[in-house]
Amino acid sequence: MQDRVILVVDDEWTIRMLVGDVVEDFGYRLLEAGTGPQALALLRDSGPIDLLITDLRLPGGVSGLDIAGEARTRQPGLRVLFMTGYADAGLMTMAATDPSVRVVLKPFDIRELQQTIETFLVA
Repeated sequence: MQDRVILVVDDEWTIRMLVGDVVEDFGYRLLEAGTGPQALALLRDSGPIDLLITDLRLPGGVSGLDIAGEARTRQPGLRVLFMTGYADAGLMTMAATDPSVRVVLKPFDIRELQQTIETFLVA
């Protein structure tokens, strides 16, 4: 069992379940949130995380970018994997210029997600 902790944030429970299964298959500890405010509470209360995997658009008035910003304020250089069906030029530029940020476009292939998580945590 590895000591890494991964926070998965998505308002669709099926996506959280799918991504959570991948995370747990790697032996990582999983934290889950369905809204931005829930994710911020977990960041505040759960200690350091090794990877944030978040949807870009979330209910509750807090976006994936907001969560990533707060998480990286607490943990500079934290790796962030955005899952989105609505990627815009700004997000893609961020991912292209910051090696600690990656984007997976929905719908994604589960093998692509597995490979991205694995290589991202090793890099």
